Amino acid sequence: MERTTCCVVGGGPAGMVLGLLLARAGVEVTVLEKHGDFLRDFRGDTVHPSTLRLLDDLGLADRFAALPQRHVRSIRLPIGRDGDLFTVGEISALPGKYNYVAMVPQWDLLDLLANEAKREPTFQLRMNTEVTSFLMERGRVTGVRYRDRVAGSTGELRATLTVACDGRGSLARALPELGLREFPCPMDVWWFRLPREERDPQGLVGNAGDRYLTAMIDRGDYWQCAALIPKGADDAWRAQGLDQFLASFAEATPWIRQCVADREPRPRSWDEVKLLDVRMDRLRRWHRPGLLCIGDAAHAARYPTIHDDSHTGQSVHPPVQTGNGIQSQLGRHDP
Repeated sequence: MERTTCCVVGGGPAGMVLGLLLARAGVEVTVLEKHGDFLRDFRGDTVHPSTLRLLDDLGLADRFAALPQRHVRSIRLPIGRDGDLFTVGEISALPGKYNYVAMVPQWDLLDLLANEAKREPTFQLRMNTEVTSFLMERGRVTGVRYRDRVAGSTGELRATLTVACDGRGSLARALPELGLREFPCPMDVWWFRLPREERDPQGLVGNAGDRYLTAMIDRGDYWQCAALIPKGADDAWRAQGLDQFLASFAEATPWIRQCVADREPRPRSWDEVKLLDVRMDRLRRWHRPGLLCIGDAAHAARYPTIHDDSHTGQSVHPPVQTGNGIQSQLGRHDP
């Protein structure tokens, strides 16, 4: 029978940081990730100043700096009829050397964390391994059942502690004793890309048109764009046509119209416009014997701003606090 001290379900930023910290403390830890790689588009790519300081503390600053990235130092809004941009936030005014938000593909950051953690003898990362249920004995979670998504085989992994880091779709959320509580949200978000040129503004640019609140994040050679739509309106608004949406998105600001009309590549089908189902919910309890929930598994707060809890800047701090709190306790137990 397979055993470990800590089973971490989910190989996102929270799970990988927790696995790294526990392994460095000498705790045997196994991270189970259901996908075969970390390549997903429109994931949380913002790395905040506090996270940059954390990576520095972990000795990873130089390796992180070598990753392809774009630095956002300001937040700007168009003002007046001509859409002149006015700076409403200067991230560069923050004290210290990390006075910017780094835009880094999340898969690059996760690869960095995974490679660093694999240097520790007590760490194991298992990809293509989907957790299907919890093992329960006398009211305590004692591990997980899993399925290998390549081989199709199944198995069990017993653990002193199981930590759910698998997001808002976590199996832990189905446990009635944890009490999932949902709050109303008025909006969803469409994410897509538009081409960017060097003469365009820099940083994060917001806008308010007749139909949309929007945000455009400078990613160097393209804009990562968000358009807020009414909750549940995805199907009806898509039926109005992609061209109408892009025209409405661009109507308020002349330079955005250039992005839409005169540059390539721009969205040619709705497949290039991804829906984010915005949710606000939390578990009333984040733990039960043998199980702990952190990150979106415990509290989903999916609002599409640069401070979005789904982004890397926020999601690495719960595992740091968790790791500091449990590593001494786990070190006392033999699985």
